[in-house]
Amino acid sequence: MRQPISDEQLDTVLRAVRRHPGGASIDDILAAVRPVVPRRTLQRWLAVLVGQRRIVPEGATRSRRYRAAEAVPTLPAGRGARADPPPTAAGKDLDPIRLSAAAKEIKRRVTRPLTQRQPVGYKLSFLDGYRPNVSAYLPPALRKKLAALGRTTGETLPAGTHLRKVLDRLLIDLSWNSSRLEGNTYSLLETQRLLEAGEAAEGKAAHETQMILNHKAAIELLAEHASEIGFNRYTLCNLHALLAENMLPEPAAGGRLRTHAVGIGGSVYHPLEVPSTIEECFDQILATAAAIADPFEQAFFAMVQLPYLQPFEDVNKRVSRLAANIPLVQRNLGPLSFVDVPQSDYTQAILGVYELNRVDYLRDVFEWAYERSCARYAAVRQVLGEPDAFRLRHRERLKEVVATVVRDGMDKKAAAAFVRRESAKLPEANDQKRFAEMAETELTSLHEGNFARYRLRPSEFAAWQKTWR
Repeated sequence: MRQPISDEQLDTVLRAVRRHPGGASIDDILAAVRPVVPRRTLQRWLAVLVGQRRIVPEGATRSRRYRAAEAVPTLPAGRGARADPPPTAAGKDLDPIRLSAAAKEIKRRVTRPLTQRQPVGYKLSFLDGYRPNVSAYLPPALRKKLAALGRTTGETLPAGTHLRKVLDRLLIDLSWNSSRLEGNTYSLLETQRLLEAGEAAEGKAAHETQMILNHKAAIELLAEHASEIGFNRYTLCNLHALLAENMLPEPAAGGRLRTHAVGIGGSVYHPLEVPSTIEECFDQILATAAAIADPFEQAFFAMVQLPYLQPFEDVNKRVSRLAANIPLVQRNLGPLSFVDVPQSDYTQAILGVYELNRVDYLRDVFEWAYERSCARYAAVRQVLGEPDAFRLRHRERLKEVVATVVRDGMDKKAAAAFVRRESAKLPEANDQKRFAEMAETELTSLHEGNFARYRLRPSEFAAWQKTWR
């Protein structure tokens, strides 16, 4: 497990960057940071500072330089551009979400007093009327735009590759933003300290701390099982179980479809009450979502239909927000973290689905949120650089080789011979040499802080250390 990044470490890097008003290269920063840290560690720290918008990357990967955010010049008034505003706790002081005329009409209707809104129940026709790859909530032009924004690589890579690359930042962003949309009062920095150092914020309710920790566990499920997740009961029910842990009156309700009526506060909408119908609709939602070809249409369909059905006793919107990331994770598209989304807009847009069966407002929120999320993780990718394609292609083989060396208790001589035999199985001589070097580097770099990524147990690693001579 990685050690948490301290504020002192980030401040040290920031001071090094500030010494170069014209922009600091990574070599400039490495030379200034004391004690000396590995280049990859510094890249990770820079990614955090970029994510916090305290520094700004400029230029291509090889010639990239970093400047402190306050040192980045802004264009004079009237020149057609302005500085990006700093992040806020709840989306205030940001450019407002661009609402269509239809969205504005929905907003007007769902913000009227409850006494002026007509009570409605669940309409089966809203789900039955949707035909995958025929119907569409997102128009073609919008799907094309989102695909261009979300593209992270031109190469076909294993599912979840991009998510794992930005996971440190996403764990904090998505856990915090999804929680604050539920009214959680943790700040972004308090969330970061909780997730990285395990320190709960003083004065916060226990359920707020639990909510954020539950998000972390659910996001890790998406990352660790990227090739196995999908719109199926296994994924959705386990997402719910993780998000609802220690949050429901009855522990067994986690991951189980509800069997009783629920109410929606501040709304005139009344969800389904018959358990058998809830189960039928839930299965229909999963089957429909799984059949949708476009990943963004899949994501948005989940954000619309899952909360509308309310299949679980509680925590339904949280499940839908993480479920929206399933197709993005699988296609290595930029994730959706709901960064800066105003709580009021999200809530009113969901009410538009509940009470009017209209998606225009939520669609505008979805588009705006994805634009901001992609901008955030594009900056993180710039700092970290692109993944090693060769390593990604042979990732599973590498894990197997390292794990076998450890589990079989091989010493260095036996391990070298084993690595040569495994490398020889690759068809190209250059690939054989590179794989051998990579495996040997991993073995010499193995320590108590990183062996878990090879699915090794502490007892296995401890026993191997005694023979590694």
